Amino acid sequence: MAEPTVLPHWLDGARWSGTGTRTSPVFNPATGAVTDTVALASTADVDTVVASSRAAFTEWRRSSLTTRVNVLFAFRELVHAHRDDLAHLITAQHGKVLADARGEVGRGLEVVEFACGI
Repeated sequence: MAEPTVLPHWLDGARWSGTGTRTSPVFNPATGAVTDTVALASTADVDTVVASSRAAFTEWRRSSLTTRVNVLFAFRELVHAHRDDLAHLITAQHGKVLADARGEVGRGLEVVEFACGI
C-alpha cells in the first residue's frame, strides 16, 4: 500500500498548503485503513480563504447571466464526463457501494441542471 498523501487546501483554483501545521488521517470507511492525510486549516488560513472568496464574489456578481450560465454548463459537462471517477471517489471516501455512489452523482447532475434552468 502506498504511503498516505497529504491532501492540501485549495485557494483561487490552485493547491495551497496554508500555514497550519496540524493534520488528520483520512480513513477508508470500508476497511478502516488510513488512505491519506488531510491538512487542517489555521485561523489565518480560514481568514485568507474568506477574503479571497469575498473578492471572487464581487467579481462573480458583476458577471453577465450568459457568463454565469456558461460556467454552470461547463461544470455540468465536467461532472458528466468524470461521473465514474466521482463515483469511485465517493465509494472510497464515504463507504457507499459503487451503484449508490453513481446514483449520488446522477442526483448531483440533476441539481446542477436545475440550477442551469433557473
